[in-house]
Order: sequence, then C-alpha cells, then structure tokens
Amino acid sequence: MTDSTQGFSAAGRLLDLAEAVRADPDLPRTGLTALLARHGENPADLTPDAFTEAAAADLRTAARRMADLLAEPDEDRAAEALNALFAQYATRPRLTRHDGHPWHLHVDRGDEAGWGEWFLASGALALAQLLTEHGRIAWGACAAAGCGRLFLGGGPGSTRRYCSGTCATRERVAAHRRRKRAEAGAAEAAGAEAVGAAGAAGQAGAAG
Repeated sequence: MTDSTQGFSAAGRLLDLAEAVRADPDLPRTGLTALLARHGENPADLTPDAFTEAAAADLRTAARRMADLLAEPDEDRAAEALNALFAQYATRPRLTRHDGHPWHLHVDRGDEAGWGEWFLASGALALAQLLTEHGRIAWGACAAAGCGRLFLGGGPGSTRRYCSGTCATRERVAAHRRRKRAEAGAAEAAGAEAVGAAGAAGQAGAAG
C-alpha cells in the first residue's frame, strides 16, 4: 500500500474510492484494483494474493464509512469523527520517503494495517489537512435532487453545494421554475378572489 509518484493526492484517492463504492456498494475487487492502480498503488500490492477478496470487502466497508464522513456538512461533527478515526486506526505520525516519493506524512500502521485500516487512517489525515488548511468543511455531497455525488471543494468563496456546474445550473433553473409557478398560482388566486369580490358587490348592489 504505497502512493503514486506522479500527481498523487490522498484526498483525490479517498474521494474516488468512496464515491465508487457509494455508487456501487458491491464494487468488485477488479474495480477496486483498477481505481487503486489509477492512484499509483504498487502493482505487486494488487495481485489476487496480496489484495484478496477479503481485503476488498474490508476496503469497501472502509470506503462506505468515509463516504458518510464526506457527506457530513457540520464542522464539529466532522472533526469529532476524524478524531475518532485517528484514535482507532492511526499511530504516531512519521515522515517517510519511498518508491521515488518526496517526503510525506504517514499515520497508518504500515504493514500491520489491513486495507481498510490503511484507507481510514490515510483518508482521515487527508480530510484533517483540508479542514485545517481551509478552516471549514472542504468537501460534501451534491445537493442537487437525484445526485448526491461526493466532491472536494476547497476553493475561495462560499461553501460549495454542488458537484459540478451542470448540477448547479440545473438546480438554479428548477428553482426559477418553481418561483414562476408559485407567482403564477398567486396571481391566479388573486384574480379569482377579485372576481369573487366584484360578483359579491354586484349582487349586493342589485339587492339594494
């Protein structure tokens, strides 16, 4: 279980695996292997003997747990969950340099950790770094109806709510249409009320 030498992002790996398992809870070992390889895992660590079906099941369970955390919008609850992961799965932080990587921080238990423990410890470290760097939640689940895709969003400005511009635009259009329907309904109700009031006034005048 090592990291890529090119373009490695622990947060990106966390996001891709958590989202893949969120979308397909029974993602097969081969699918997990392809994702891990894409993020630079050593091929020797991904053979059927090294990354077994049991290990794949362990990683899926860990990915589901991290998907829940990636969907947590509250900073305090997220920090509490991250601290719980560190307490349960992390060990003393250490700087390491291996397989051509520059120096970087590890908190997992190394070869003693299973795939799930490794993913939880490294994922917690990645999110903790994002939280402390930005001072707020820098991830989320898309708020667009029918989406829910997980995303990282640590840029400047207001807190991000959507996974993409497409979802954001679709929600804006839907909200605009809802407002127009509500305005049309209010106008129609007001018109009907006015007609009714005029009719009642006419009847009163005729009776007088």
